[in-house]
Amino acid sequence: MEKGKLHPLMLAGTGSDVGKSIIAAAFCRIFRQDGYHPAPFKAQNMALNSYATPEGLEIGRAQAVQAEAAGIACHTDMNPLLLKPQSDHTSQVVLNGKPLGNKSAYDYWKNNSQFSILNSQLRKEVCDAFDRLSARYNPIVMEGAGSISEINLRDTDLVNLPMARHAKADVILVGDIDRGGVFASVYGSIALQNPEDRKLIKGIIINKFRGDMRLFDKGKQMLEEICGIPVLGVIPYYTDIHIEEEDSVALAQKSFEMRQGKVNVAVVMLRHLSNYTDFDALEQDPRIHLFYTNNTDDISKADIIILPGTKSTLHDLYELRRNGCAQAIIRAHRDGATVLGICGGYQMMGVEVCDPDHVEGDIERLPGLGLLPITTTIGGEKVTRQIEAQLTSHLSPLTSHFLNGYEIHMGETLPFGDAKESPLLQLSDGRADGYFVDNQCMGTYIHGILDNAPFVDFLLQPFADKLAKTDKSFDYQAFKEEQYDRLAEHVRKHVDMEQIYKILTDD
Repeated sequence: MEKGKLHPLMLAGTGSDVGKSIIAAAFCRIFRQDGYHPAPFKAQNMALNSYATPEGLEIGRAQAVQAEAAGIACHTDMNPLLLKPQSDHTSQVVLNGKPLGNKSAYDYWKNNSQFSILNSQLRKEVCDAFDRLSARYNPIVMEGAGSISEINLRDTDLVNLPMARHAKADVILVGDIDRGGVFASVYGSIALQNPEDRKLIKGIIINKFRGDMRLFDKGKQMLEEICGIPVLGVIPYYTDIHIEEEDSVALAQKSFEMRQGKVNVAVVMLRHLSNYTDFDALEQDPRIHLFYTNNTDDISKADIIILPGTKSTLHDLYELRRNGCAQAIIRAHRDGATVLGICGGYQMMGVEVCDPDHVEGDIERLPGLGLLPITTTIGGEKVTRQIEAQLTSHLSPLTSHFLNGYEIHMGETLPFGDAKESPLLQLSDGRADGYFVDNQCMGTYIHGILDNAPFVDFLLQPFADKLAKTDKSFDYQAFKEEQYDRLAEHVRKHVDMEQIYKILTDD
């Protein structure tokens, strides 16, 4: 039986990294479990971790994860505006999945007539995207950005309370008790709103609580008294549920050291590292210990070295040469380590990387690591598409398996000089991808390739002596489904869903 219409729900925050994205994913799964047909929405996102939709367009990774939790395909209407930082001061602006160009933070936000026109256009685009989504799904689980109390940005805000007003959404304010100051941040966030926006905030969720929940009973009562709205839940901190996160803050929780007894996989820590969710599957694989490093000694000891994607290939390649990591990777490979490059990392493994049109910046050319006989020219149209592929026939018995992933890159990579083509993958549309020297030296443009168990098994073949006979392939897709269900159970247990449903249906 079709469920009745619910109001849109916005998870807004007292600040960045309070857990809005994860709680939004939890509600997407909860509503799906309860028989609704939910979809996520975030008007404007700033992240280097992005994803390609089935239509070959680009959105923030968090909304792709939330869509997966909701059991639906992701779409650009779920994140119509994406800002991808390229430096400390500039970002690439992606609108409805396609890049508009680069803007400095000052140019993007400054209050002049040209900006006002741009801001009005963007506001119309994000509102139109919400309206299209709302016509197809019920309810819309909206996510705010950063803090709702940045009153200096109120006139230009596209994503928080102004978006909630357009959507006629019920807002739940999320506060992070783990960082301290939760009373001030929650009360202050509400008090700083104008009367119209304050009425939209229907409840509070306290996130990341540690310790005995009973100790906060009085605190919950006091918050309700001073804020005048209910505390709808106090969600305990957890360490045993694993959901992909797009915020670079999450990198601080990653491992940065070797471990004995497993295949050690070193992801080279780049300044402009992007799409680090490429490695979430390996982090959960019991055969593997994955860590991030730019320490040359650690690189020399790793079994597998992965050069990840980057938003600035030439600048990160320059830094690898400056800090000695490039030489360490080359030496480690010579001594028996496997080297895999993904996207920008694949480009770096070649003979050279060229940027004649200064797409990335001032550097026109740099020599690569020379591990693959390829050359890359940065420029042209950005490629964004989902793919299905197989390992090329000469590589492995695993070629019968289909692999899934997605491309997000700019640039063309070709064999260097008289080198012959030796692709790693054969795509279902007839194209080839990547380059393969042997099973310990290869590169690909495909993000998400490590989510495929057959490819991970192929990558681990040279290290069979380190793997116990009982170790089996790791099914990452089944693992993710289990994690969404566990997250939903955790949040459902600690929030008042009956009261939330009442809020979402009251006139």
